[in-house]
Amino acid sequence: MFAGLTSPSDHSQPELYEEVKLYSNAREREKNDNQAELYAVVNTLQNLEKMYIKDVVPPQEYTAWCSKLLVQFKAAFKLVQGDEFPNIGAFVSKYKMNCTAALERIKEDRPITIKDDKGNTSKCIADIVSLFITSMDKLRLGINANDDLQPDLKELHESMGRLSLIPSDFEGREKVGEWVVRMESMTADQTLSESEVRQLIFELDSAYNAFNRLLQHT
Repeated sequence: MFAGLTSPSDHSQPELYEEVKLYSNAREREKNDNQAELYAVVNTLQNLEKMYIKDVVPPQEYTAWCSKLLVQFKAAFKLVQGDEFPNIGAFVSKYKMNCTAALERIKEDRPITIKDDKGNTSKCIADIVSLFITSMDKLRLGINANDDLQPDLKELHESMGRLSLIPSDFEGREKVGEWVVRMESMTADQTLSESEVRQLIFELDSAYNAFNRLLQHT
Protein backbone atom coordinates (compact mmCIF):
# COMPACT_ATOMS: atom_id res chain seq x y z
CA MET A 1 0.00 0.00 0.00
CA PHE A 2 2.81 2.42 0.89
CA ALA A 3 5.50 0.88 -1.34
CA GLY A 4 5.51 3.74 -3.80
CA LEU A 5 5.55 6.55 -1.27
CA THR A 6 8.77 8.43 -0.54
CA SER A 7 9.63 11.45 1.50
CA PRO A 8 10.09 14.68 -0.47
CA SER A 9 13.59 14.95 1.00
CA ASP A 10 14.65 11.38 0.07
CA HIS A 11 16.41 12.48 -3.11
CA SER A 12 17.06 16.14 -2.37
CA GLN A 13 19.57 15.38 0.47
CA PRO A 14 21.51 12.25 -0.51
CA GLU A 15 24.31 13.23 1.89
CA LEU A 16 22.06 12.18 4.79
CA TYR A 17 22.48 8.59 3.68
CA GLU A 18 26.27 8.67 3.37
CA GLU A 19 28.32 6.78 5.93
CA VAL A 20 30.22 9.09 8.27
CA LYS A 21 33.84 7.98 8.65
CA LEU A 22 35.58 8.80 11.92
CA TYR A 23 39.00 8.17 10.41
CA SER A 24 40.62 7.97 6.98
CA ASN A 25 43.64 5.80 7.76
CA ALA A 26 45.03 3.34 10.30
CA ARG A 27 46.85 6.04 12.24
CA GLU A 28 43.69 8.07 12.78
CA ARG A 29 41.79 4.93 13.75
CA GLU A 30 44.40 4.09 16.39
CA LYS A 31 44.24 7.67 17.70
CA ASN A 32 40.46 7.43 18.06
CA ASP A 33 40.68 4.03 19.72
CA ASN A 34 43.26 5.30 22.23
CA GLN A 35 41.14 8.31 23.13
CA ALA A 36 38.04 6.13 23.48
CA GLU A 37 39.93 3.84 25.84
CA LEU A 38 41.09 6.75 28.01
CA TYR A 39 37.57 8.19 28.06
CA ALA A 40 36.16 4.84 29.18
CA VAL A 41 38.72 4.43 31.98
CA VAL A 42 38.13 7.93 33.38
CA ASN A 43 34.36 7.53 33.12
CA THR A 44 34.50 4.16 34.88
CA LEU A 45 36.64 5.62 37.65
CA GLN A 46 34.13 8.45 38.09
CA ASN A 47 31.24 5.99 38.38
CA LEU A 48 33.20 3.85 40.84
CA GLU A 49 33.82 6.86 43.07
CA LYS A 50 30.12 7.74 43.05
CA MET A 51 29.12 4.16 43.87
CA TYR A 52 31.57 4.04 46.78
CA ILE A 53 30.29 7.34 48.15
CA LYS A 54 26.73 5.96 47.99
CA ASP A 55 27.93 2.84 49.82
CA VAL A 56 26.98 0.60 46.87
CA VAL A 57 30.47 -0.91 46.58
CA PRO A 58 32.17 -2.40 49.67
CA PRO A 59 35.64 -1.06 50.59
CA GLN A 60 37.41 -4.28 49.55
CA GLU A 61 36.04 -4.25 46.01
CA TYR A 62 36.41 -0.50 45.69
CA THR A 63 40.10 -0.58 46.68
CA ALA A 64 40.88 -3.36 44.23
CA TRP A 65 39.01 -1.81 41.30
CA CYS A 66 40.29 1.69 41.98
CA SER A 67 43.90 0.48 42.12
CA LYS A 68 43.40 -1.38 38.84
CA LEU A 69 41.78 1.61 37.12
CA LEU A 70 44.57 3.96 38.22
CA VAL A 71 47.10 1.59 36.65
CA GLN A 72 45.02 1.42 33.47
CA PHE A 73 44.66 5.20 33.41
CA LYS A 74 48.44 5.71 33.38
CA ALA A 75 48.84 3.28 30.50
CA ALA A 76 45.93 4.77 28.53
CA PHE A 77 47.01 8.39 29.03
CA LYS A 78 50.54 7.68 27.79
CA LEU A 79 49.03 6.72 24.43
CA VAL A 80 47.28 10.08 23.93
CA GLN A 81 49.62 12.45 25.77
CA GLY A 82 51.17 15.09 23.55
CA ASP A 83 50.78 18.67 22.36
CA GLU A 84 46.98 18.38 22.20
CA PHE A 85 46.67 16.71 25.60
CA PRO A 86 49.65 17.66 27.80
CA ASN A 87 47.64 16.63 30.86
CA ILE A 88 44.39 14.86 31.68
CA GLY A 89 42.73 18.22 32.36
CA ALA A 90 43.03 19.17 28.69
CA PHE A 91 41.43 15.89 27.63
CA VAL A 92 38.56 16.25 30.09
CA SER A 93 37.99 19.86 29.02
CA LYS A 94 37.85 19.06 25.31
CA TYR A 95 35.32 16.27 25.73
CA LYS A 96 33.37 18.14 28.44
CA MET A 97 33.59 15.28 30.92
CA ASN A 98 31.98 15.77 34.32
CA CYS A 99 34.43 13.75 36.40
CA THR A 100 35.72 15.76 39.36
CA ALA A 101 35.81 12.69 41.61
CA ALA A 102 37.88 10.73 39.09
CA LEU A 103 40.31 13.64 38.69
CA GLU A 104 40.78 13.77 42.46
CA ARG A 105 41.65 10.04 42.51
CA ILE A 106 44.06 10.53 39.61
CA LYS A 107 45.67 13.51 41.38
CA GLU A 108 46.16 11.58 44.64
CA ASP A 109 47.11 8.41 42.74
CA ARG A 110 45.58 6.12 45.36
CA PRO A 111 42.17 4.79 46.39
CA ILE A 112 40.40 6.87 49.02
CA THR A 113 40.56 3.84 51.33
CA ILE A 114 44.39 3.89 51.39
CA LYS A 115 46.02 6.35 53.75
CA ASP A 116 48.56 8.72 52.32
CA ASP A 117 52.08 7.73 53.33
CA LYS A 118 53.99 9.88 50.85
CA GLY A 119 53.09 7.53 48.05
CA ASN A 120 55.06 4.47 49.11
CA THR A 121 52.18 2.20 50.08
CA SER A 122 49.84 3.32 47.31
CA LYS A 123 52.56 2.90 44.67
CA CYS A 124 53.42 -0.57 45.95
CA ILE A 125 49.76 -1.61 45.90
CA ALA A 126 49.37 -0.27 42.36
CA ASP A 127 52.51 -2.16 41.27
CA ILE A 128 51.21 -5.40 42.80
CA VAL A 129 47.80 -5.05 41.14
CA SER A 130 49.46 -4.31 37.81
CA LEU A 131 51.81 -7.30 38.05
CA PHE A 132 49.00 -9.68 38.99
CA ILE A 133 46.92 -8.52 36.02
CA THR A 134 49.86 -8.51 33.60
CA SER A 135 50.96 -12.02 34.57
CA MET A 136 47.47 -13.50 34.28
CA ASP A 137 46.80 -11.71 30.99
CA LYS A 138 50.01 -13.09 29.48
CA LEU A 139 49.09 -16.63 30.48
CA ARG A 140 45.57 -16.28 29.08
CA LEU A 141 47.02 -14.99 25.81
CA GLY A 142 49.11 -18.14 25.46
CA ILE A 143 52.44 -16.62 26.54
CA ASN A 144 54.12 -19.41 28.51
CA ALA A 145 57.90 -19.03 28.04
CA ASN A 146 60.02 -18.75 31.17
CA ASP A 147 61.81 -15.57 30.10
CA ASP A 148 58.44 -13.90 29.40
CA LEU A 149 56.85 -14.84 32.73
CA GLN A 150 59.55 -15.10 35.36
CA PRO A 151 60.57 -11.38 35.53
CA ASP A 152 57.01 -10.26 36.32
CA LEU A 153 56.46 -13.06 38.85
CA LYS A 154 59.76 -12.31 40.55
CA GLU A 155 58.95 -8.59 40.75
CA LEU A 156 55.47 -9.46 42.06
CA HIS A 157 56.98 -11.61 44.80
CA GLU A 158 59.46 -8.88 45.76
CA SER A 159 56.79 -6.15 45.71
CA MET A 160 54.57 -8.14 48.07
CA GLY A 161 57.57 -8.56 50.35
CA ARG A 162 58.05 -4.77 50.51
CA LEU A 163 54.44 -4.06 51.43
CA SER A 164 54.31 -3.97 55.24
CA LEU A 165 50.57 -4.68 55.47
CA ILE A 166 51.14 -8.15 53.94
CA PRO A 167 52.02 -10.65 56.71
CA SER A 168 55.14 -12.77 56.26
CA ASP A 169 53.09 -15.96 56.08
CA PHE A 170 50.69 -14.62 53.41
CA GLU A 171 49.83 -17.69 51.34
CA GLY A 172 49.52 -15.71 48.11
CA ARG A 173 53.13 -14.53 48.34
CA GLU A 174 54.33 -18.02 49.22
CA LYS A 175 52.60 -19.48 46.15
CA VAL A 176 54.16 -16.90 43.85
CA GLY A 177 57.54 -17.56 45.47
CA GLU A 178 57.22 -21.28 44.78
CA TRP A 179 56.66 -20.57 41.09
CA VAL A 180 59.64 -18.22 40.97
CA VAL A 181 61.88 -20.93 42.48
CA ARG A 182 60.55 -23.48 40.01
CA MET A 183 61.11 -21.22 37.02
CA GLU A 184 64.60 -20.23 38.12
CA SER A 185 65.61 -23.85 37.57
CA MET A 186 64.32 -23.72 33.99
CA THR A 187 66.14 -22.47 30.90
CA ALA A 188 65.09 -19.12 29.46
CA ASP A 189 63.33 -20.64 26.44
CA GLN A 190 61.65 -23.45 28.36
CA THR A 191 57.85 -23.24 28.41
CA LEU A 192 55.15 -24.21 30.86
CA SER A 193 52.86 -27.07 29.92
CA GLU A 194 49.14 -26.53 29.42
CA SER A 195 48.52 -28.08 32.82
CA GLU A 196 51.11 -25.82 34.49
CA VAL A 197 49.64 -22.72 32.84
CA ARG A 198 46.18 -23.63 34.08
CA GLN A 199 47.48 -24.24 37.61
CA LEU A 200 49.47 -21.00 37.65
CA ILE A 201 46.46 -18.96 36.52
CA PHE A 202 44.38 -20.60 39.25
CA GLU A 203 46.95 -19.85 41.96
CA LEU A 204 47.56 -16.28 40.78
CA ASP A 205 43.82 -15.62 40.69
CA SER A 206 43.45 -17.05 44.21
CA ALA A 207 46.39 -14.97 45.46
CA TYR A 208 44.99 -11.83 43.82
CA ASN A 209 41.61 -12.35 45.48
CA ALA A 210 43.30 -12.95 48.84
CA PHE A 211 45.31 -9.75 48.36
CA ASN A 212 42.12 -7.80 47.67
CA ARG A 213 40.53 -9.20 50.83
CA LEU A 214 43.61 -8.14 52.78
CA LEU A 215 43.24 -4.56 51.56
CA GLN A 216 39.82 -4.38 53.15
CA HIS A 217 41.43 -4.25 56.60
CA THR A 218 43.99 -1.54 55.80
